[in-house]
Amino acid sequence: MLVPDRLFPVDPGTRGIARELYQTVADKPIISPHGHTDPRWYAENVPFSDPAQLFITPDHYVFRMLFSQGVSLESLGVPRVDCGPTETDGRKIWQLFAENYHVFRGTPSRLWLDHAFEDVFGMTTPVSKATADQTYDHIAECLTKPEFLPRALFERFNIEAIATTESPLDDLRWHRMIRDSGWKGKVVTAYRPDAVVDPEFDGFAHNVEQLGALTGEDTSTWEGYLQSHRIRRAYFKGFGATSSDHGHPTARTENLAQREAAALFARALKGACTVDEADAFRGHMLTEMARMSLEDGLVLQIHPGSYRNHSDPVMAAFGRDKGFDIPTRTDYVRALKPLLDAVGLEKDLTIIVFTLDETSYARELAPLAGAYPALKLGPAWWFYDSPEGMRRFREMTTETAGFYNTVGFNDDTRAFCSIPARHDVARRVDCGFLATLVATGRLSEEDAYEVANDLAYRLAKQAYRL
Repeated sequence: MLVPDRLFPVDPGTRGIARELYQTVADKPIISPHGHTDPRWYAENVPFSDPAQLFITPDHYVFRMLFSQGVSLESLGVPRVDCGPTETDGRKIWQLFAENYHVFRGTPSRLWLDHAFEDVFGMTTPVSKATADQTYDHIAECLTKPEFLPRALFERFNIEAIATTESPLDDLRWHRMIRDSGWKGKVVTAYRPDAVVDPEFDGFAHNVEQLGALTGEDTSTWEGYLQSHRIRRAYFKGFGATSSDHGHPTARTENLAQREAAALFARALKGACTVDEADAFRGHMLTEMARMSLEDGLVLQIHPGSYRNHSDPVMAAFGRDKGFDIPTRTDYVRALKPLLDAVGLEKDLTIIVFTLDETSYARELAPLAGAYPALKLGPAWWFYDSPEGMRRFREMTTETAGFYNTVGFNDDTRAFCSIPARHDVARRVDCGFLATLVATGRLSEEDAYEVANDLAYRLAKQAYRL
């Protein structure tokens, strides 16, 4: 059973303040400005196929932990690149999950899963080897009911707006279907150009050629390439996009002369870039995208510092995004300087920086965000989208950057039913942090109530222009 005061401070007086603060934000609408849910769900609005396909097979938080314990990805139904055999029986996949549910103890995944099972599906029986069939049948029966269709859950979760993430090469057919359906749920896209700005991305030259075919521009030229981005960004804006998103290995930025950038682009198309040149090109494209943001208003998100697809065998067998993206040390002070010299003082530009290197929060990111008008701090992300990660984020950033150089919370997930759980965790942790400030005389209760509302709702809506 979910503990009503979970994640609040232990001290009774401080816990009471946190509880009162939380009650004012617990039911606020959810703003989910960056994530990876499938727009097809909302477009077609058909039942989820089974509990395993909802909770296990698409969620790398879940299957990476099971894989680390020796459970094969094939047995969990994760598709292979070569279309080789994988388990398709949802009940068998769920049985494996239930037998190993204990390995999630103490993890944020356990918090999210327990919240979804109890709050969304009304399930009070704990998941275990002994209850595998019972819990599977309970969820499977729920999924046959109209109130568990994707759009119904969207409305029940009180989602005011959600953003999905698509490549510039995506035709956005599902977003078009959503728009044409007349449904009032707000599902927007976000522009994720990694496939056509990263020379080390598989098929980069072919992807750039496809970009040209979509836009009618000659993307073998630097000018045509940049113009094709402007055209696709405008197309994405037509489907509600308010942001672009960039998942680069480092935070490196460059502000090259146009002739130098064009020469680097030509080398990238030929596959002739060195590792350093590829990083330089990605870095320059961040500055180009920031300039485009000044033109079209898209918020620029940078998600650096992940060694993506760390396992070559898993990458070869299962493809990208299979739980092997590992945090690395990341420099921001020097890396962001070319970008910030170019556009960092622009008041009409919003650049949101995330990190997987917590050591940089207090030393680098908070001081930068506390000075540059264009720069904001994204919330604790990925491995730090957790109670302790969120608490550390507030502790390491608030004294230097304050609350108002941050952007609230976003859930950044493929796991649909975890969205309300993740926002609930963030709201509880933030209210606990604010309660501590109140109890120690650093914040008035009146201010704490206002900040709680800002962190839970207003800052994300404002920063992402939703």
